[in-house]
Amino acid sequence: MAIELVSVLPAQDELIDKAIALGDRYTKTLGLLTPPAYRKAAEDGGLLVAVEADEVLGYALFGLPKRSARIRLAHLCVAEEQRGRGLARRLVEGIKERHPQRLGIKAKCRRDYNLSGMWRSLGFVPDGEVRGRGRDGEILDGWWLDLGHPDLFTEMESDALLVVTVDHGVFADLRGLADTANAEESRALEAGWMADLVELAYTPQLVHEIRDLPDTAERQHQRASLTGFRKLSPDLGAVDQRSRELLQAAAQARPDLTADAELRSRLRYVAETSCAGLQVLATRDPLLSRLADVAWEVARVRVVSPSTVTLHVDELRQAQVYRPADLMGTEFRSGEVPPGAEDELVAFFHQSGGDDGSGFAERLRSLNGGEVAWRRELLRDGQGHPVALYAWALDGRTLVVPVLRTAGHPLEQTLARQLLFLIKRLGRDCGAEIIRISDPHPSEAARSAAGDDGFFEHDGRLVALLVNVCGTAAEVEVVAGGLARELTVDTTALRPGMPAEVAAVVERAWWPAKVIDSELPSFLVPIKPRWSTELFNVPAMLLPRSDVLGISREHVYYRSSGHRGESVPARLLWYVSEGNSPGEGQMVVGSSRLDEVLVDTPDTLFSKFEHLGVYGRTEVQDAADASGRAMALRFSDTEIFPKPVMLRRLTFLAKELGLRLSLISLSKISNELFQAVYQEGHRTT
Repeated sequence: MAIELVSVLPAQDELIDKAIALGDRYTKTLGLLTPPAYRKAAEDGGLLVAVEADEVLGYALFGLPKRSARIRLAHLCVAEEQRGRGLARRLVEGIKERHPQRLGIKAKCRRDYNLSGMWRSLGFVPDGEVRGRGRDGEILDGWWLDLGHPDLFTEMESDALLVVTVDHGVFADLRGLADTANAEESRALEAGWMADLVELAYTPQLVHEIRDLPDTAERQHQRASLTGFRKLSPDLGAVDQRSRELLQAAAQARPDLTADAELRSRLRYVAETSCAGLQVLATRDPLLSRLADVAWEVARVRVVSPSTVTLHVDELRQAQVYRPADLMGTEFRSGEVPPGAEDELVAFFHQSGGDDGSGFAERLRSLNGGEVAWRRELLRDGQGHPVALYAWALDGRTLVVPVLRTAGHPLEQTLARQLLFLIKRLGRDCGAEIIRISDPHPSEAARSAAGDDGFFEHDGRLVALLVNVCGTAAEVEVVAGGLARELTVDTTALRPGMPAEVAAVVERAWWPAKVIDSELPSFLVPIKPRWSTELFNVPAMLLPRSDVLGISREHVYYRSSGHRGESVPARLLWYVSEGNSPGEGQMVVGSSRLDEVLVDTPDTLFSKFEHLGVYGRTEVQDAADASGRAMALRFSDTEIFPKPVMLRRLTFLAKELGLRLSLISLSKISNELFQAVYQEGHRTT
């Protein structure tokens, strides 16, 4: 009987169970992965098995991250007695055939397994290394299989770590001398493929619990094992206050619980995690799990099981490091740095490398006056503390940024991402075609986020292209290729009919480029003025927004759950369907990139996307239909048109293309109509 490759569906329990059994035979080399992870992979389309005579001979388990065009290969497993038949190659080829739109496949493997020959034979190339966090501190080799799409020069690695605190139960699973029941779930946190995604941390409460262990050998062993985890030291007074708030809320929400020492110790983990500025606490403790709602409502800490971390690492990481909702209602202010204030700023912006404080201050002073009209912008928080600093000037067609710094702040990652997009918008508005961040020591937050925005290393600096073309692949390539030749770098040729995922990467990296003859679809979204004001400040609020950064890079719009052909990634045009007063509204006000479409209960959607801001739980519930479910459209990098496209003009453009418009609900439109409306919105004459 011939060997068949099967993409396992969630309902195919027998195949899933056989894959789990096969994986369990090789946990010493594959690393631990619990059964829920296999089932979640099947739900996400990430479990491929090789079957012969109803037996699973091998499988590939992989992730398809929403915010990346890569495939992350977690397990590639072939039964020992079946090796030599080319099954590993067939599984890899099967992944490629099923996901040709992805940029490539990324994998990690222990160096001491001596499997480099196998990876090379499958077409993978070395892609860096990372030290694992297992007990022996093994080195993991990175491997990359390119699927032949444009690589946009050298893509920078920008996998920000998700920092997760653990309670003593999870810590004992990982480092205790004695084996504990069901410890495998916790140990999955240290699987090789998780090494560059999750960092584990501990708070003082865990140290106290180790101290109270009666067994001397166990106590000494666990105390010594703390060295492999990040130590957190939150402010004691803040922790005490937060603990009292949590205890009071727990008493109201869970009157069946006794306010004893056990409850207080569990809530202490939540309070310490919150006051350390983190948002994820991993536990297998039933009492802590019962308090998950209280932990989130009071302290904004997600209490989750270790398996939830391994299955949803990308989602949890995104919610932790990027929280534009926290910018709302704040008093961030921007202003130019006055002459003579340079020395003051040194204390707020930690310098690294060879850039000491006096050198940094002198560089700031050198940007005050002279022939070049430098702008030195300082962002302060509501307490007046400097939190970000950048300087810029236009040199021909290049926007030069000699200073780009963010200070230590709970929102530093968010601010860095906002600033990078702000700089891109600034460059586009100034007519720049290249952005060069010439700061020799930009903040690490900005550097780590830059790769997602198409910045690449060039002559020791971060550089990005601004390809202001809404046209065909050939038209985009002409401009991008010309800019690349100026920089003496190579770029891969674009082609018509590019897969949507690849086109979305191109359009983000070369923003504001739009590749119209790609497979990336376009949609027209009607939106009421109340929500367009909240999301885009169009129509404008009576009072200006206090947040100088303007709209966040990423938002969510909620609507009824009925599907109308939505797919991701995609482009959106926002049509304000009515006005706050007669004569207003009925116009297209801007465009965005659609990153995710999710249908679920209002509570689930609100919990998942609350960190993106604007909507409250009630508003999300109001969007639900009779089925009790709503749809969330997560979108990013919105461009507000300088000139709104009024309904009459929109209708005319559609008629010229021989198209009919549907303005009642979200509808798919042709890329040609998107191009016509987009160009109309940016028309200057």
